[in-house]
Amino acid sequence: MDAKEISLSEKQVKPVVDLLNDYLANYHIHYQKLRGCHWNIKGQNFFTLHLKFEELYTNAQLTIDEIAERVLTLGKPPHSRFVDYIKESGIKEINTIGLQDLAMVDAVLEDMAHLIQLERELLDATSAAGDDGTNDMVNRFMQFKEKTTWMLRSFAGKK
Repeated sequence: MDAKEISLSEKQVKPVVDLLNDYLANYHIHYQKLRGCHWNIKGQNFFTLHLKFEELYTNAQLTIDEIAERVLTLGKPPHSRFVDYIKESGIKEINTIGLQDLAMVDAVLEDMAHLIQLERELLDATSAAGDDGTNDMVNRFMQFKEKTTWMLRSFAGKK
């Protein structure tokens, strides 16, 4: 399959695919960070954050699959090696062992801010390419992160 089979120009879709693969790399590092937070949370917020991190990594896992399948829908292969994810991702790994609960929340909020910025770039690129399918998908992901950001900031007592 290629982009023209779904009435899109391969030339117009190339920047979208490149951004989606970058987004995929960032999402994988974010996903693993959420898993580490889930596994290593301690303290008075354990029950609340243990469940929240599980909810977030489950959502991230589903999102990763949708991103990769969208790249395939656009006729290109998704990146699939962790060495590439680590190299390409603007989100960096952290050691969650011994990290305090609110520091974990801050790390997740930083990731979400980075992902939202990537989503805004993707929305611009998808609009330019006439790629409404990817635009709708990314917009849905961004709305989830915007709401989750508000909730985590409220939880942490931030403005």
